[in-house]
Amino acid sequence: MAWIDLVQSLTTESQHQPLGIDIMKPSLSWKINSERRGAKQTAYQIFVTENKEDAENEVNPVWDSGVVLTDRSIHIVYEGSELQSRQRYYWKVKVWNELEQSSPWSEISYWEMGLLAKADWIAEWIEPLQEEAIQEEPVNMMEMFRGKYNDTPDNVTRLLPSQYVRCEFNAESEIKKARAYVTAHGVYRLEINGTRVGDRELAPEFTSYAEYLQYQTYDVTDDIVAGENAIGAVLADGWYAGRISITGDSCQYGNRLGLLLQLEIEYENGDTQTIVSDANFRSSTGPLLYSDLFIGEKYDSREELSGWSLAGFDETNWKAVEVADYGYSNLVASYGEPVRVVQEIPATRLFCTPEGDTVVDVGQVIAGRARIRLRGTAGTEVVFEHCEVLDEHGNFMRNINGRNKDQKDIYILHGEEEEVYEPQFTFHGFRYVKISGHAGTISVDDVTAVVLSSDLRQTGSFVCSDARINRLQQNIVWSQRANFLAIPTDCPQRERAGWTGDIQVFAPTAAFNMDVQSFLTKWLRNLTIEQREDGQVPNIVPWDRTARERDEANGNVSSAGWGDACIIVPWSLYRAYGDKRVLEEHYDTMVKWMEYVIRTAEQGVPEGFDTTTDFLATERQKWLWNTGFHFGDWLTPSLSLSLDGKNVNMMNSAIQTKELVATCFYAYSTQLMAQIASTLGRYDEAARYSECNSKVRQAFAEQYLQQDGNLGKPYQGVYVLALQFGMIPESMHRNVFDQLIKLIEANDWKLDTGFMSIPFLMDVLCANGRSDVAYRLLFQTDCPSWLYEVEKGATTIWESWAAILPGGQVNRVSYNHYAFGCVGDWLYRRIAGLNKSEHGYKHILIQPDLECGLQFAEASHESLYGTISTRWEIKTDRYTLQVNIPVNTTATVILPNAAESKVLESGIAVEEADGIAEVKKERGNLRVLLGSGKYSFHYSRI
Repeated sequence: MAWIDLVQSLTTESQHQPLGIDIMKPSLSWKINSERRGAKQTAYQIFVTENKEDAENEVNPVWDSGVVLTDRSIHIVYEGSELQSRQRYYWKVKVWNELEQSSPWSEISYWEMGLLAKADWIAEWIEPLQEEAIQEEPVNMMEMFRGKYNDTPDNVTRLLPSQYVRCEFNAESEIKKARAYVTAHGVYRLEINGTRVGDRELAPEFTSYAEYLQYQTYDVTDDIVAGENAIGAVLADGWYAGRISITGDSCQYGNRLGLLLQLEIEYENGDTQTIVSDANFRSSTGPLLYSDLFIGEKYDSREELSGWSLAGFDETNWKAVEVADYGYSNLVASYGEPVRVVQEIPATRLFCTPEGDTVVDVGQVIAGRARIRLRGTAGTEVVFEHCEVLDEHGNFMRNINGRNKDQKDIYILHGEEEEVYEPQFTFHGFRYVKISGHAGTISVDDVTAVVLSSDLRQTGSFVCSDARINRLQQNIVWSQRANFLAIPTDCPQRERAGWTGDIQVFAPTAAFNMDVQSFLTKWLRNLTIEQREDGQVPNIVPWDRTARERDEANGNVSSAGWGDACIIVPWSLYRAYGDKRVLEEHYDTMVKWMEYVIRTAEQGVPEGFDTTTDFLATERQKWLWNTGFHFGDWLTPSLSLSLDGKNVNMMNSAIQTKELVATCFYAYSTQLMAQIASTLGRYDEAARYSECNSKVRQAFAEQYLQQDGNLGKPYQGVYVLALQFGMIPESMHRNVFDQLIKLIEANDWKLDTGFMSIPFLMDVLCANGRSDVAYRLLFQTDCPSWLYEVEKGATTIWESWAAILPGGQVNRVSYNHYAFGCVGDWLYRRIAGLNKSEHGYKHILIQPDLECGLQFAEASHESLYGTISTRWEIKTDRYTLQVNIPVNTTATVILPNAAESKVLESGIAVEEADGIAEVKKERGNLRVLLGSGKYSFHYSRI
């Protein structure tokens, strides 16, 4: 039989045909489709040209790799001629397989470069003539959390209207190509000739603007007509000038809205034309009386500017704009997937609360906005308020504390028979919408929830025989979707801040659920920008002005487990995607952070410690990171929850656990640094970090470990971290683990782990022979537990395990925080058994737990090589395990308890089946080494 392998799914920088990038040596990847088991690549050839015809005819390449003997099919770095601004590059690839057969050439793909040099820009920054936004007084963060700033009656008076800017131009006929390069101070929507350009939301999104402001590239070839044209944009405050972050302060990056626009037209005859933002533009206000990310939007439909982006519009009353000089040094091309509308959800019910409010339920906590169809009298002001949960009596409840966190939209009707309102430049965290001020009738069919998120491709799935676990998995994905919006945030309503600790614990789960490579790579670039000269990494990235001033004033810039994100997140991306460049790009950042930790630990002396009395103890202190502020095992339940509704100091977790947690992360990061340095060929540095790691672990054991395994703190999390990070000598390992089990048992078999330890809890239990305890925690339904939230009706992961108390009291917290959802990674690896043995899933490990208490489980992950899937089921006395391994990878499958069973693969003895390279008995299991393909294993349950 003549086997034909097909090359498909070509990507550039992990994107499908990206437009306007500025990576000078982009990485290229592809997948291979083959029906043959054991299929793999042995060589490739890449062909890149500047036009499609040359690519088709294989002439005039800017890079012809020639035949490269390798099995690498992902992250092949472009090595051709220097890439040029504006140029589109076409590429194709073919491969050779293990049978020495060549595939056909792939379909032709492309990427297009943006503006690569400052000299490419001739547009000017323009600012509408408007009153400067008012910078509000900072607030006390702790008082805010206690609710002092819940009501700020004057906040709306500080809001300014959104701005409309426009310009007209003439274009010739026979347009070959047209591109618009655009960015803003604030957020914007672009229109040409009355039509919205693209489907991005909230561009240019949130970055460290002073040094990293993204511009967007739009293909507007089909939007321009011969003759008169008009181009314009609507500008709103966004993250640049609006209210953001923990305390809801305004003007964090500036107090004037601005636009930078460069429209370039190329004609078929070779002529070019450039239209730029300059003094020829005009500006006006319109129906958007204000639009703020936190407060919400007010829209007066009576003030609509009909036809404002069409040629011939009367702009007599429009004002001139001011030209500003901000330069181009901070401009970078957009990277990764933009924020888009990713889903629409029809409302599920409309009801009247006991207090008499009209409320719509969309059935799911989301980040986004509501689209509402209305009818009524002109001038009627309809108010839409948003919340995530009802109170214990079924009434609408604003569930977040804080100044300027209104989440309230206002629409003023113009009196037509039917009007449809959907906010443009704001989003909310909500499930419920309270509607007031509307005299007419609203039907449940009139309301649709519009879900916003960075448009990340979903790559993972998990389903099992327990509907509650399935709901938990859905909650994890929904919280990721809501909080992966421009940056990885903690929550989509109260803070919307890029907390570094949250994403470092969640990154492995995130990378299973969705393709987050570009998304988190972009965020890491901002982290590197925000790193201080002394090596500290801010707890929040991007680091807004108010947070910077507050953190530097009180000395809480960094924290163990938060700053370590600069090491842990790149490592997680490397593990998931196998792209070494993320380690290379951020290695200096990691080193600076690590040197800060080493220096701080060495110089720090705990309060009350006498350095003159004990030389050995003094030397030991140099390897303990036990001074300064740390969040510790944040939100440890026993330290942060009160099941009777009493107030609890949210800082208790930090106070009680910071010392041990900080030193554990000191060890963990030195361990990872040794691995990273070795991966990058920096072997001397790897040796140094390994030595540091040994000294930190030794100091920890000498300082905290007691003979019975007690660590001096009665909290599960410190034991989990100590065991996971190798802080315990082997001779004392069992004693410490027994202490952990005692703590769990004393807590009525419920978890008591915070943000930093929860990712490792289940693995520590399983690795030490107590998977029974892990499953007891998983299936636990009392508070705190994952299924407690599910049984209380959660549709996302909560910030606090006891957000809704057992007695029914509903607390004012976030109901959409992904951190505790990091258990998802364990579900996929342990229950479904889908693991990676090599970075990027080049070699896969399938090792399911068939005796976990479920009847079946299945998971799939769309890796860079293709779909990996596993499904197991127990039927009476037999196990069935089905797996799919993508082309150009191999896998080890561990069949539990199969050593003494007759194992069949697709009806044939496993030893004789096609594609099986090796079968070996191992500790009662059967280890099977196999190549790509679909396999079905069956054997008796013993």
